[in-house]
Amino acid sequence: MGNVISLSCVLCGKLYEESPGLYACLACGDLATLRVSYDYESVTIGRESLASQPLSDQWRYLPLLPLRNRKVSIPLRIGGTPLYPAPRLRQALGLQHLWVKDDTSNPSGSLKDRASAVVILKGRELGYSEIATASTGNAGASLACLCASVGMRCHIFVPKSAPLPKLAQLLIFGANLLPVEGSYDDAFNLCTEACRELGWYNRNTGYNPYTVEGKKTVSMEISEQMGWEPPDTVIVPVGDGCILSGAWKGFFDLKGVGLISRLPRLVAAQAEGSQAIKQAFDGDGKIRPVQVNTLADSISVSLPRNGAMAVQDLRASGGMAVTVSDGEILEAMKLLGRSAGLFGEAAGVAALAALLKLRSRGDISSDERVVIIVTGSGLKDTGSALKSVTMPPPLPCSIEALRSRELH
Repeated sequence: MGNVISLSCVLCGKLYEESPGLYACLACGDLATLRVSYDYESVTIGRESLASQPLSDQWRYLPLLPLRNRKVSIPLRIGGTPLYPAPRLRQALGLQHLWVKDDTSNPSGSLKDRASAVVILKGRELGYSEIATASTGNAGASLACLCASVGMRCHIFVPKSAPLPKLAQLLIFGANLLPVEGSYDDAFNLCTEACRELGWYNRNTGYNPYTVEGKKTVSMEISEQMGWEPPDTVIVPVGDGCILSGAWKGFFDLKGVGLISRLPRLVAAQAEGSQAIKQAFDGDGKIRPVQVNTLADSISVSLPRNGAMAVQDLRASGGMAVTVSDGEILEAMKLLGRSAGLFGEAAGVAALAALLKLRSRGDISSDERVVIIVTGSGLKDTGSALKSVTMPPPLPCSIEALRSRELH
């Protein structure tokens, strides 16, 4: 596996070698995800070599990705997304050093393209010709988008609550869309069973260990964009916990090869109506299913499959978990749009909603260096966005009507 040493269970530590059909620990079960470990001594990557090329995409970190083939065959640009200082947002929050990592500029409009790209290439290395995933929308749209670009057939299981704009993406990209009568967790279980029965590669978030490996490139880019001085705090929207673990893994790997000298703390931003990871973090660390009820569909998960790893990573970073209400998420959506010119979906702005809460509690100081990650475009769920604003009535087509409205 190139520079990969092994895969290890997050619960019992059992070591595995890569093999087709291996996703989770065979001893501990499907909730025991596998960590990918690298031989840092054999990794050839350095600041000078990276500085000699533009920050174009995530493949610049290929020596720290679990792929044998060093020739990337995905034609779309993955990663290389902007890190904005957002001065008006800084002023609104009273923060001197705040940045917004905008991953809405990926091909399908979400951070999950980073994971899908790595998983597609890994699936091909392992000999698979078809791939499947369960999704509330973003992971499915991401997989469908990138599979279309390389001509690979994909199957997407979605719950009946998935937003229509995300389903439109799936259908336009030509995916085999499979709406499931049930929740995301029901779709997840059916997808897993189908992959076992039909021989498809399983991309399921938090189950396929290489999803974390793809998502970790977001924090690698943040580190490089900040001159290899990582922020003090990184706030991440959390559902399954895979993006949080990916962010932590990126910083961890960079420190392992000597590109950064310290690690930031992470903050998990969860919806109040889907807080299994926060409850585990505040309690005994064990992931238990919760009843879900939130408009932030991308982070609405009853039983987080990457939960155990996310709790471990959150604790290792010295971080914390914060819950935010749907109302706070909608307010954050407006604030991000009006002060930074960025349109994030409900789940995508959960990190900003958490930052607002942390600032009000005094848990983030004014001189702290903070990065929030916006994980998905607001165009994916305009229905939620419209709940945060008031649509004005039609205006009669006359200058007098305009004057009257402007005066009021």
